[in-house]
Amino acid sequence: MAKLAIFVELKFAAGLRDQILPLLSSHRARCLRDEPGTLQFEILIPHEDETKLIVYEVYENDAAFELHRTSPSITQWRAQSAHFAMKGDLTKCALAA
Repeated sequence: MAKLAIFVELKFAAGLRDQILPLLSSHRARCLRDEPGTLQFEILIPHEDETKLIVYEVYENDAAFELHRTSPSITQWRAQSAHFAMKGDLTKCALAA
């Protein structure tokens, strides 16, 4: 099966990035440690927009992404970040050869 890349743009209110970033970084560490099908998980910080974070993830295949979506780590991330009222736009991508 082909690898799957995920691009997520998280939008939130101004002034919250410094509170959200440590939670997202902890989620990243758990995913890379506990989910063998999670191959890459990068957090990008836009220079000119303090109301946005971008996450780039690569999974071994669709099944690995589905496992990630139901993992204890994402459950924890959702619980910890729920009060920030973030909006997330997710795009699934194939990796070009």
